[in-house]
Amino acid sequence: MKLTVTGNVKEYQDGLTLKELIEIEKVETPEYVTASVNDDLLGARDFEGTVLNDGDTVEFLYFMGGGC
Repeated sequence: MKLTVTGNVKEYQDGLTLKELIEIEKVETPEYVTASVNDDLLGARDFEGTVLNDGDTVEFLYFMGGGC
């Protein structure tokens, strides 16, 4: 199946979970990442149960604190 991951179209095996994709893509500090799948935000507790489908768009997001 084809997925768009961080803006790049790539080929992956069918039935891939979001957790498996994070491992395959070697996402830095996966314990701090939030993912967007087709513009839906998912937290770490959702990664294992989220099966990706052909044509999905996945982005990895890191929220940073800061300010005055």
